[in-house]
Formats: sequence, structure tokens, C-alpha cells
Amino acid sequence: MTDAATDDADLADDVADPGHRWEPWPVVPVPPLRPRWGRALDLVGLAVVALAGVALRIVQRSPLWLDEALSANIAALPLGDIPDQLRQDGHPPLYYVVLHVWQDVVGDGDTAVRLLSALLGLALLPLAWDAAGRIGGRRAAWAAVLLVTLNPFVLRYATEARMYELVMVLALAGWLVADHAFRRPDLPRLAGLALITATLLWTHYWGMWLCAAAGVGLLVRAGLAHRRGQPVRRTASLRVAGALVAGGVLFLPWVPTLLYQSTHTGTPWAEPAVPTEIAAVSLVDLGGGPAGESIMLAVGLALLLALGLFAAPGTGTRIELDLRTRPEVRRLALLVLGTLVVATAASWVGGAAYATRYFAVVAPLVLVLAGVGAARIGGAASFRIALAVVLLLGTVAAVRTAVSRPRTQAREVADAIEEAQATTGPGALVLICPDQLGPALSRELPDDVEAATYPRFESPRLVDWVDYEERLAGASPEAFAAEALERAGDRPIWLVWSGTYSTHEGTCEAVANALQGARPEGTAVVLADSNAYEQENAYLYPAPAPAG
Repeated sequence: MTDAATDDADLADDVADPGHRWEPWPVVPVPPLRPRWGRALDLVGLAVVALAGVALRIVQRSPLWLDEALSANIAALPLGDIPDQLRQDGHPPLYYVVLHVWQDVVGDGDTAVRLLSALLGLALLPLAWDAAGRIGGRRAAWAAVLLVTLNPFVLRYATEARMYELVMVLALAGWLVADHAFRRPDLPRLAGLALITATLLWTHYWGMWLCAAAGVGLLVRAGLAHRRGQPVRRTASLRVAGALVAGGVLFLPWVPTLLYQSTHTGTPWAEPAVPTEIAAVSLVDLGGGPAGESIMLAVGLALLLALGLFAAPGTGTRIELDLRTRPEVRRLALLVLGTLVVATAASWVGGAAYATRYFAVVAPLVLVLAGVGAARIGGAASFRIALAVVLLLGTVAAVRTAVSRPRTQAREVADAIEEAQATTGPGALVLICPDQLGPALSRELPDDVEAATYPRFESPRLVDWVDYEERLAGASPEAFAAEALERAGDRPIWLVWSGTYSTHEGTCEAVANALQGARPEGTAVVLADSNAYEQENAYLYPAPAPAG
């Protein structure tokens, strides 16, 4: 036997230790329904889920909102200008480069730029199948795929022109490659893991917390293997950890920009969250938000997670619990928990806020665990009924959050301005407060409209986040309104504004009051829609009547 073969055999012995590792793809078949038409019913159900999953990923009527429009507008810049622009934004560049190429090939319309995320969302399905199957067998694989297909969190970001669907794909792919590399830590697998690690880091900074948690876990595993006299397992753990480090080295060229962003951009719209808040709001958002069916779905997912952690595999209708947690899912759960702990600590050190979209870095791992939990439900009918309830709640929640809820009123406002110009003539001055409404509105406004943002009369296509709070603190709403009146002259003025932004409390209202004092004929044309994610008002201040 060769040395390589001996190493593989030793690693297999380590892996076969039931107290420390599980065999890949355990035989846990999907229980058949007894009636003859049971298989046909399964096929119909799978077809319905597949069609619903595809439809919910491509049906989105709302225009791009701030984050999406900002992504598309940055990606539309010349390729060499994207890194410099991102110094003002706070993200790594990979997704924007990919979107830049995508827009050149497919187009830059709303549907076109969102299609990239939809396709990435479909790529999650085979990854979920493999990940859950390796832990819980075919039944867990089917459950995980179905949960990912109709999960409202996944669907939300599959219909957004943002990097979060790519983050989910990379996180789950990285876990799978790391698992393969641990079993056989040869150069191709380790190189693949290093490449995926680097790609994730160049896509979103929360990849750092996932990699840090994974690295700590691997070092702990190596230490335990050393104590237990398992040299091959120890070597495999260290090699996989080394691949993560290699991926981090590939990210080093961007670190100076990251340090500048962390010092000057940050998250001026919120404060750091505590761990319990992160866990609670993330679970609710995984269910689709604060709506009734979403809360029920979140509870259902929590129950499935508990089953995945504590329930023993079985074929009957009874579920046996092991409060020590099941070893085959313990490490995956610790990776999720460790990522959130590291991220929370980093946010408090750096003063960064938490948004539930950052949960994308662990969301697919959580859904894999939920799929394993569903597989613990014995009995053919019980297994299918439990999944059907969760999938139905997910579909309803997804329709509410990802399809029917308007993400912005930008198109409504732009239509109102264009309609008014048919009477008043072109040339209106459109003021936007806060500037965060600008990117979405800029994609909808007529070309002959001059638009400028508070407080520096900048282009609305982009937002400069550098020292954001300091710039706002030094600005005067009254001075801005006075300069706007001077710039407009005898032209109509529109003020598109919102009072819901914590960074601009009372500011935009003060601008409106100053304009109203100078042009008392001002009227509200569009009012904020409380159902919209990005709410905005549009006030028209007509041109002053000629003297005499």
C-alpha cells in the first residue's frame, strides 16, 4: 500500500469513529405513501413547488429600491472607476464587477439586473441537496431543497440586484468543499477551498466572520485530534485551516480600502445589536418579516432546527431526543453560532450596525439544518404534512414580502413629475432629501429633469457615505432651500422627501417648510405609502407668477 493510500485509510478510520464524525449520505430514504397514487401525488407536489419557486424568483413588479439601484449604478461605471467609488460605499468590489459584465451582456433594466440573482438562487438548490444529504440522507436532501426553494428570505434576495444571493451560494459551496477537503486534503480540494474563501471575502465582509469561526473550529478540532492520537485528522484539520488562510491572503490587496471604509463610511443609520436581538430578528426575517404567516413560519423553522439538533433518526411516528445534540449536525450549528458571535463582537468593537440581510452568510446552513430536522419526522404522511405546512407558509410570506410589497415609490413619483411637466413644461428642479432616495429615483426620472440631493446638490445616482453624519451635522436646511430657490429661478421646484430616515430627523421637513414659506402655493402631489419599503412624498412648488 502506498503512503497516500495509507493516509486515506487512516483518515477513513478517523471518520468512521461514530463519536466524532458521520458517514456521508446515510441511508435514510423518503418513506413512500401507501396508496397507489402516492407517487403521482409526490410528483405533482414537486412540480408545483418547482414552478412556484421559479415564478417567485422572476416575478417582481416594483422598481429597484436604494440598495439595488445603487448597485446597478455603481456597476454601470467604467470598470476602473468601480473600486474608487466603493471607497465611498462600504463594500468589496467583486459583485459589482460581475454585475458590470452582466449588464454589458444582458442589459441594465430592472428585470435584467435582478435576473443574475435569480439564477444564483437556483444554483443554491443542488448545493442544499448535497449538504443536507451528506448529513441526513435523501429525505433530508429533499426537505432542504424544498425549504430553500420557497423560503421568503432566500426569495427576497433572489429578486434583488444585490450580492446576498451570491453570498449564500459561496457560503454553502465553501462548507461543502471544506467537508470534501477534510476527508481528502489534497491540493485540488484545498485550492478550491482557498479560491471560494477569497471569492466570498471579495463579495461581502461578513465572509470574514464565517471564515474566522470556521478557522477557530478547525484549530479546536486539530487540538482534539492530537489529544486523541488521530494524526491524520489533525493534519487534515490544519490543512483545511491553511486553505482558509490562503484565501485570506488573496484578499489582502483590498484590505487598505476596507480599513478606509471602516473608518469613514460605517453604518450611520443604526447602532450595534446585542446577540439576542440578532438571533431573534434574523429568525423572524428568515420567515419573511413581522407578518402573521411569517411569524408562524419562523416558529416552524425553529422547531425544525430543534429537531435537527436533538432528534435521533427514526422511521416510526415517535421522535427520540438526545439533549447532547446529534454529532452529525453539531459542528454545522456551532459554525452558525460562532459566526454570529464573532460578528457581534466585531460590530461592537467597530461600532457597525446589524441588518438582517447580513444573515445571508449563514442562512443556507440554517435551512440545511432545518431540512435535517424535517427528515427526523417519521412516517410518510407526517413528513409530508409538516413540509407542506412550512412550504405553504413560506409561499404566502414570500408573495407578501418579495412580490406584492412595493419596494419604492420612485416610479410613482417620476410619473407624477412627468405628468406635471406636460402642463408646466420641462426644466423643473427636483430636490431629493435624503440623498438615499436618489439612486432609485434617478433611474425613473425623465432625462430633461435636473435633480440634486441634500445637502450638497450632488447627482442622485450615487450616495457618498464618507463621513456621512459629520457632513449632515454641518448642513443647514434653510440654506439649502435658499440656494435651491436661487438655482430654480422661475422654474417649478419638486421636493421628494421622506421623514423616516434616522440620519435626517426633521431635516427634510425643515427644507419643505422653507420652500413653502417662499412659494406658498406648494402642494403635496404624492404622499408616502406606509406599505412601501422605501416611502417618499413629492411636493410641487410652482414657478412664481410674473410680477405685475
